[in-house]
Amino acid sequence: MAVPKRKTSKSKRDKRRTHQKTEAPNLTTCPQCGEAMLPHHACAECGNYKGRQVVFGEDE
Repeated sequence: MAVPKRKTSKSKRDKRRTHQKTEAPNLTTCPQCGEAMLPHHACAECGNYKGRQVVFGEDE
């Protein structure tokens, strides 16, 4: 079994982790209400998807 000869420095460790960052999700605007929403998902505010009402809230 291979065992490291030296301790990995903080600089070397952090350079390896540079590609492991998280990214903010892409957001689009809802054509009905104008709120920000995830693409290919129903709008959380108005419940529309591709021009149709697919999620019905308590008031409707």
